[in-house]
Amino acid sequence: MLLPPSPKGEFGEQYFDVLNNKTIVAEQNAKNISKSNTPLGDGGKILITGAAGFLGSHLCDRFIKEGFQVIGMDNLITGDLKNIEHLFPLKEFEFYHHDVSKFIHVTGKLDYILHFASPASPIDYLKIPIQTLKVSSLGTHNCLGLAKSKGATILVASTSEVYGDPLVHPQNEDYWGNVNPVGPRGVYDEAKRFQEAITMAYHTFHKVDTRIVRIFNTYGPRMRLNDGRALPAFIGQALRGEDLTVFGDGSQTRSFCYVDDLVEGIYRLLMSNYVQPMNIGNPDEISLLDFAKEIIQLTGTKQKIVFKDLPTDDPKQRQPDISLAKKILDWQPTVNRAEGLKITYEYFKGMPKEELNKLPKEFESMK
Repeated sequence: MLLPPSPKGEFGEQYFDVLNNKTIVAEQNAKNISKSNTPLGDGGKILITGAAGFLGSHLCDRFIKEGFQVIGMDNLITGDLKNIEHLFPLKEFEFYHHDVSKFIHVTGKLDYILHFASPASPIDYLKIPIQTLKVSSLGTHNCLGLAKSKGATILVASTSEVYGDPLVHPQNEDYWGNVNPVGPRGVYDEAKRFQEAITMAYHTFHKVDTRIVRIFNTYGPRMRLNDGRALPAFIGQALRGEDLTVFGDGSQTRSFCYVDDLVEGIYRLLMSNYVQPMNIGNPDEISLLDFAKEIIQLTGTKQKIVFKDLPTDDPKQRQPDISLAKKILDWQPTVNRAEGLKITYEYFKGMPKEELNKLPKEFESMK
């Protein structure tokens, strides 16, 4: 069942019943933020799923700044209200605590949908594999059905993981990938590949206006420190005074894109008329061993680097070919890694001690 939106940033009793203490904290913080005096967004009305997550929350910020009326939706299984509590006082923002894998409905007109709900960390999707599959299959189906009924444009968040452990380097959009469908990462990789397939089917058969973004490694404030991905893992270990853990020999590569650059690329893609998949990421490639050394230099700590076995099906290299984004969107990243890491490190360094020592999230058994 959908909860009613919070009117003008005030929280109703039903909202308290579902979210309990987390909402109380959000309300207390929201009272310290002055109410917006700007009129309701005239850029249109947009639904953003996964709104309380890392990327979803930054997208909410951007579209409110662009003059949109934003409806955020999240079941908070991996998202956190802290990421969006600053938006609750705004009349341009509404929030629904809801699982997009179940039926969704939005009253009135709806111009755009951004489907960003999904676990995105290996730690998460290995613990909740069924939910990971559902949100990119059933959830995508629900969002596409809503887009069809509303005549809305929908952008779905795919991933560089559709390329699997690539045999082509760098990866361009014409590469079909090298994915193990029954391996431990298959629940995420194949869910996203199905998401792309059903999105294109709705475009070709139902004439829904669709966009597909293939997101490469992204970082910035609001990442979960304990989500298992390389950047927050390294910074968290450095801040706790622990040795940095590198899997394998550290020769595997990643290409890290700062979140503001990614959001700009997504915005431009949504406003374009390009319907085929498009890579958005930063092609500045680095080995994970060299990246760990950069983190030690950034934090000024003296930790050692320790090596552990490489996880099954972990990609050996990851680098986007963004020629298409440059040509179609006139987009390329502008924030270099040194600048982005400094901002991100300051964000993590400002966390309370209990956050630094928090264990990875545990999930209730769900089907």
